[in-house]
Parts: sequence; structure tokens; C-alpha cells
Amino acid sequence: MNLTLAMTGASGAVFAREMLRVLEADERVERVHFVASENSLRVLAEELELSGRNGLAEKLLGHVSVKTIQLAENDVGASIASGSYPATAMVVLPCSMGTLASIANGLAENLIHRAADVMLKERRPLILCVRETPFNRIHLRNMQLASDAGAVIFPVIPSFYNKPVDSTEMARQFVYRVLAHIGLPQKDAYIWKPEQ
Repeated sequence: MNLTLAMTGASGAVFAREMLRVLEADERVERVHFVASENSLRVLAEELELSGRNGLAEKLLGHVSVKTIQLAENDVGASIASGSYPATAMVVLPCSMGTLASIANGLAENLIHRAADVMLKERRPLILCVRETPFNRIHLRNMQLASDAGAVIFPVIPSFYNKPVDSTEMARQFVYRVLAHIGLPQKDAYIWKPEQ
């Protein structure tokens, strides 16, 4: 699989970090294109105390990347900006309301928006892990527009029935749910079995 992971300027940097780590370790994933928006850099600095765009993927992974390619937000000529590139799926995690609005209304102003637009036009999986609360009517309308266009709205709502010990485990289990949705189930995913 060739996957695209975009991180935008909503709270929840730990979710993007865990997604990147799981994808890097999954043998079924051949390539990961990682794009961090300018606004996500502020969130990363505040939530994970990571600064700077250079080597960001390696900073999040904690080691040199084997399969992750970091792309600039303004690189609209990147491979993932074209429908001819065989991207399997794209996840935006976390997905800010501004990014949602741009995707829902076809405003391909940067690489994240354009790559998402490509996924929609090519009828490939696009998962928007929206992160906001409460939602106003504009947010809800944009989620409906994106859903009507073919995106999956996958709000960042972690589970608690698995009794996570910390925010990292909570984020990892959420990531497992997202990946199962695009055909990459993870062996360590918690599965609810109330009958046992």
C-alpha cells in the first residue's frame, strides 16, 4: 500500500505521531507520504515539544525513516497531487475545520487539499479525522459535503472500554480503528468482546 498521512493544525499531535509509527512498522505498507501543514507545526511544538519542519518525520518516529517521505505543504507538484500516482488511501489526522472546509468545497490551495481532492475524484479512500468540539452548523455542513463527495468522516473520539493507561495507548488504539477501516487491521487492536 502507498498511503498519504496529512497532519493539520488541530489539537491531537499524539494521534498523528502514533499513526506514522504504526504505518512505518507495518510490512504491508510500502510507502508513506507525510505532509504537515504550517499550522500543525505550532500544535507539535505545544503538545509534543517538537520544533521545526526539517526532519519532522524522523522526530515523530524517533528514528530514521525507512519508508516515510516528508513533503512540503506547498509542493503541489508532488506525486500525490496527481491521480496517476497509485495512492491507496489518505488519512488526515487530525483534520482541522479549515482543512475540512477546503476539502469539502474543492479549494485545492495546498498539497494536503489537492491530494485529498485527488482521492475524491479517483474514488479512493479519504479518511478525515476531524478534531473540534462543539461543531457549529458550518462544520456540520462541510462534513456533509465531504461525505457526499466520498470522504469518510472519522472524528477523533477515542475509546475507553479498553482501559488505556495513557494518552499514547489511547491514540494508538484509535489509529488501529482508522487503519482497520482502510484494510490494515492491526494484531494489537483491542476488540470488544462483551460475551467473554
